[in-house]
Amino acid sequence: MAAVPTISEIARIAGVGTATVDRVLNRRPGVNAETVERVMQVVREMGAPPQPGRPRKGENFRFAYVLPAAEFPHLALIERQVAQSAGDFRHQHITEITLRIDASDPAAFADELSKLRDCQGIALLAPDLPPIKLAINELARSGVHVVTFFSDVAGSMRETHIGADNRAAGRTAGLLLARMAQAGVRDVLLLSSQATRISGEIERRIGFAQVLEERFPELRMVRTPDLPADDAGAADALTRFLTSEVELDRVCGIYNVGSASAGVVQALSGLGLVGRVGAIAHDLTDEHRALLSSGGLSYVLHQDIHYCVLTAARVLRALCENVRGALSVVQPRVEILTAENMD
Repeated sequence: MAAVPTISEIARIAGVGTATVDRVLNRRPGVNAETVERVMQVVREMGAPPQPGRPRKGENFRFAYVLPAAEFPHLALIERQVAQSAGDFRHQHITEITLRIDASDPAAFADELSKLRDCQGIALLAPDLPPIKLAINELARSGVHVVTFFSDVAGSMRETHIGADNRAAGRTAGLLLARMAQAGVRDVLLLSSQATRISGEIERRIGFAQVLEERFPELRMVRTPDLPADDAGAADALTRFLTSEVELDRVCGIYNVGSASAGVVQALSGLGLVGRVGAIAHDLTDEHRALLSSGGLSYVLHQDIHYCVLTAARVLRALCENVRGALSVVQPRVEILTAENMD
């Protein structure tokens, strides 16, 4: 073996291409952490000194923030936070793009996601479905770093998740509403959501049911049918369900894990339940601010969206630079907001 190993020799022993070795030796972005470590191990064993330095500052990282295309207020809030962070991104030599992809067809969503191989990193909020997992895995194998935020895609090759603990959020909602109840009198707690494959919303439902079962077995949880995603449809569906399937005098509270919270409040108002029934929703959108102020919502569970957006970029950059501890993330807390303490 030559005293100074060639790139070709390093590539052959590491089982990667010469371009990958060149990227690793020159600390350029676009190679996943496991591959970097494998190449560097070969370099150390062969006695070839690694090249010092970080990626050239003149080359901006290209990161994509990918969200479902649905017109939900909380998705618009995330998109707005990405746009408002543009100054921070430029300072960090990051060029960001935001993509909205129709999530109603998982295969089409996965196909659009797979086209982002020209990006060094992707922050993703997507349904937890097999085609999307496969797309994430293919991106990871091609050297694109993927992190999920707000809702995870567990079992995929994403490198970390950024966001509050959704199961803990559901448990918090259960605890708040259960403390308003009276066993045997007002002891029915409603759980409402849309049909969803967003794992964060599923985790909220699980947490809500868990805390009631564990700590408040004297109370009764009732799942509503899956509500339409639009406010008018949700209000109509919930009104029909409440008037036909539930003793209204026994309803103590309702927890809406997803969208259409305005429709939920509209249904409660139409039945004279606003002020008598506690209502909890997620994310401090403009709509939810108004509903908190008017008393339509009792609580909004929130997390620091700006922090999550910036942390996703920070983690992706650290992964591209092969920074030790890149995946060490402090997750945001679940905040309980009321009409008295919202910003």
